[in-house]
Amino acid sequence: MNNEPDPISLLSAHYRPPADALRGKVIAITGAGRGIGRAVSRSLADYGATLVLLGPEIDTLTSLHDEIIVAKGPSPILQAIDFRGATISDYDDIGAALLEQFGHLDGLLHNAGVLGYHGPVLNHPPEAWHEVIQVNLQAAFALTRACLPLLETAEDASVLFTTCEWVRHPRAFSAAYGVAYAAIEMFMRILADEMEFRPHLRFNALDPGWIATPITESLFPGLPAAHWPQPETIIGAYLYLLGPESRGITGKVFGIAPGQGDALFQTAEPYP
Repeated sequence: MNNEPDPISLLSAHYRPPADALRGKVIAITGAGRGIGRAVSRSLADYGATLVLLGPEIDTLTSLHDEIIVAKGPSPILQAIDFRGATISDYDDIGAALLEQFGHLDGLLHNAGVLGYHGPVLNHPPEAWHEVIQVNLQAAFALTRACLPLLETAEDASVLFTTCEWVRHPRAFSAAYGVAYAAIEMFMRILADEMEFRPHLRFNALDPGWIATPITESLFPGLPAAHWPQPETIIGAYLYLLGPESRGITGKVFGIAPGQGDALFQTAEPYP
């Protein structure tokens, strides 16, 4: 009788890894200073991960650093970077610095994102399009590319991309945002295919759903922040997909199961 847990049943908001499951692991997180990135960072540190915190505001990263230290987590590395104006050399410098300090990278969470202009394509400012593509797509490509040699060196590594439901259910007035994440999912699947000969390295994407974040609140200004689940309610899925128990799962998109609130996650097909 097979007593191994069903991988998908572990992919739950209530999942928690074994104590110290991430001890000694080095995980980089973009958009770490706020919202989902902050909640996931704190939880990863609770399980022993050494974090590389990336975001545009050094103040928010510093306060997160202090919270992790107070909670007796491993001292994280801070890297202030504004993806809106970052160049390829900026990302290469991050990869080089991580190589020098750690020699490997066990996890990479692409969490940074901006909504940008929300309106019809006819009136879409080109600079707003560029900003969303730069932050939500280009940064993920450039940072992944810079970190791939480090990820390949790790014994077990996971790259997790953020996506959204608009990839499967296009929504008017969201051209740049929807296009960026459609491209992210394709990029993730191509990476998984290219790296299929490296079973220790996996690539997946996660749609966190409607969570209390600045983007959600800006899309639904009439609803209070308390209307939405807090980021802390969904960290189980991140812990699973970035942790060792998801080894072997690659090239998949995960999202909140309709009608199940924040309790259960399931695979989502790339297209209807």
